[in-house]
Amino acid sequence: MNRARPWRPLLGLMLAFGFVVTGASAAQLVIHDGARRTEIDTAALLARPDRAEVAIERDQAYGGATRYQAVPLAALLESFPTEDPGGTLEAAATDGFAAQIPLSVVRSAGPDAARGWLAIETPEAAWPSLPGKPVSAGPFYIVWERPAASGVSPEFWAYQVAALRYVASPARRWPQMTVEAGLPADHPARVGQAAYTAICLSCHRINGAGSADMGPDLNRPMSPVEYFRIPALRRYIRDPSSVRTWPDQKMPGFTVEQLSDPQLDGLIAYFEHMAARRPAR
Repeated sequence: MNRARPWRPLLGLMLAFGFVVTGASAAQLVIHDGARRTEIDTAALLARPDRAEVAIERDQAYGGATRYQAVPLAALLESFPTEDPGGTLEAAATDGFAAQIPLSVVRSAGPDAARGWLAIETPEAAWPSLPGKPVSAGPFYIVWERPAASGVSPEFWAYQVAALRYVASPARRWPQMTVEAGLPADHPARVGQAAYTAICLSCHRINGAGSADMGPDLNRPMSPVEYFRIPALRRYIRDPSSVRTWPDQKMPGFTVEQLSDPQLDGLIAYFEHMAARRPAR
């Protein structure tokens, strides 16, 4: 919840239908599962027969409509299969962001499902800088068609991607982030754990659990519910700059479309639950 992803209209047809030439360099994408590792460079990705120009109606990073040279994410990963269909694809970025994308979402198929693409910034047609940043979304950016169809989190639009890692689900990988096993199945904290995994874990750790290094741990040494009044915390999650601001602020707000009111209620319940389960250091 700490990586700035502002929404704003794109500036003319330059971004919507073709990017300005600025001389981006070729890059390497790493795919690995802990035991095996492969590297694919920009040229190899662009040479794939399934490369296509994909139109994105509402780009999460740039806003508005965009077009990219891209390869289907699921097809790219077929050449590097995993034996854990219930696992996670960790999209690690150069700035410490690490999205945890369920493989079930990556592999969703059909006209009524979301479809992920790996957009490729080419040396001949570099992308513009991100709004408010001195760098573009390249060299690789995961974009989605029909994201709402499969519940794609805004944090699954990972940009500046350097590596794709097959990993276990976050709950299996980091049991210290899970709620008490005896909680009822419909307890709000369980809803909150799911929301935390999809949105917050990309930037923040909790009880040391996580791969991201962008934001602080949200339970050590204190939980947000211990230093925020609940109304202020709700407002902060929705619109951080309305509560406090500073020059290097990165955390965006989350709209009701991105984080529903029941999910927000669950997230606060999760913070309260985890505050009571903080492990001794």
